[in-house]
Amino acid sequence: MDLITSAQRDELFGRFERDAFHLELRDDYGSPVEDTPYARWQRGESDDYAWLDGWRSLMKRVTGEGRSMRRVRVVTEPHSRYVTWEHSLTHFNIEAGEDIRWLPRHLLPEGVVLPVGGNDWWLYDDSLLAVGHFDPEGRVLGSQLVDDPETVAECARLRDLLWTIAVPHAEYQP
Repeated sequence: MDLITSAQRDELFGRFERDAFHLELRDDYGSPVEDTPYARWQRGESDDYAWLDGWRSLMKRVTGEGRSMRRVRVVTEPHSRYVTWEHSLTHFNIEAGEDIRWLPRHLLPEGVVLPVGGNDWWLYDDSLLAVGHFDPEGRVLGSQLVDDPETVAECARLRDLLWTIAVPHAEYQP
């Protein structure tokens, strides 16, 4: 399986035309960009959030061009420490133009099958998937590009279902 890096995946945000959607399914992630800020937060230290500037700039540019950036975070309640931290930062994503919703894992409809091995994924314009792959500690290994029409359609159907039942960030009370 060929994987692209996170930087290569981020280049896809410059190429999609209408909609990018991210399904997040993990309660913990490991990212070198987040390691220090997350550790700082766990110690109760302040943060200038400069490490988010690149992502925020990208999202402002993309959404400023009229393209939508959406994500659903399927989370276990009560939240892991990581999801608690992530929730505390989500207002930055919203301010940059992303539309984020939360779905408590126990509210997933019965019988829902998570495609692509239950991995996270980005869906671009209902035509291309970037499926995230992680090591056992939640560290990003890379993303696999998938353009198989059946797999893409399955993910688009799941996106539409989960989007309608997930709770908008402003209304979500963890």
